[in-house]
This record gives sequence, C-alpha cells and structure tokens, in this order.
Amino acid sequence: MRDVLQTEELDIPEGVEVSIKSRVIVVKGPRGTLTKNVRHVNMDILLQKGKTTKVSLAVWQGGRKHVACLRTIRTLINNMIIGVTKGFRYKMRAVYAHFPINCIIQNDGTKVEIRNFLGEKTVRHVNMLGGVTIAESSAQKDELILEGNDIDNVSQSAASIQGICRVRNKDIRKFLDGIYVSNKGPISDE
Repeated sequence: MRDVLQTEELDIPEGVEVSIKSRVIVVKGPRGTLTKNVRHVNMDILLQKGKTTKVSLAVWQGGRKHVACLRTIRTLINNMIIGVTKGFRYKMRAVYAHFPINCIIQNDGTKVEIRNFLGEKTVRHVNMLGGVTIAESSAQKDELILEGNDIDNVSQSAASIQGICRVRNKDIRKFLDGIYVSNKGPISDE
C-alpha cells in the first residue's frame, strides 16, 4: 500500500554546515568537507533553518522500498556529520597459525604491502582510498589502524585488505589466516 507522505528529520549539530542543492549534499565541519550525490533517489530534501538547523526528507506516494530509502539517506547524512566532526577508525588484526604476516606501510600511510601470507612468495599491495590513512598500532602487535572522514572509503579500504588475504584452494575451516576487522566506529578521545 502506498503512503501519501512519509517524512524523516535529522538535527544538525553546532559547528557543522550542511548545504543541499538538487539532491547533492555537502557537509562541512572541523575535519573537512564531504559530498554525496543522491540524485538517483526520488525524494524531497529540505534544509530548515531556525533555532536549530534540520534536514527534512519526504517521499510522496512511495511504495515500501521507496519509503525505506528515507532512513537510508538520513543515515548517510548522519554518517557524513560524524565523519566531519569525529572521523571513523577501523582496527584490523593479522591472524596467523604458523607463517607470520608482515604488513609494511608505505607512501605515508596511503599504501600497505602484505608479505608472507601463508608463507607465499606473492607480495600483495593495497592502496587506500581518498582521505584514508593506515598506521600500525603501537599498543597491540599485528594491528593496523585505518582512519578517515568518509565511512565508505574507510570501510572499503578495510574490506580490500581483508579480501586480498582470502585463503584459496584450502579448507577455510582449518586455515583461518588473514587480516580481519576487529573494531570499528567513530574516533573517540582515549
């Protein structure tokens, strides 16, 4: 059944500037600027300025799948706000049974080189996406820390590292070696 009107609202915190023009959302904050194009989703996106700034999203005559896009776009904007205020951090751990995996960070934290995975001679290279930096953890052995403002780029860089270390032609229940995401979320002041 189609609803006549479905709406979602999102409050914009202080110190964050949001501008919307023809469904291209630009969020500016203390850590930088993020831009997202959502022209493929047919909905009204309005910026309401008053005592507090709000973004209101509306879908007219939408079916079930179309109405589901409301929450998705609201969450996308919220993640952009968190990205420009706090930033995102993904922690990854190298897991191995016998052959120690060597992770070498290159180009000032924009590229990682993985050696000795399952004792293979192949050297694996992964480039970080735009705005993502990778570093080795000083507190924990065999831990990589990925940081950036855009959650899509940070999570995709982590997925690329995990994906390049997949075990092939062996029983994956026995060969659990790889580099896996152990922790993820906004950068908190520790």
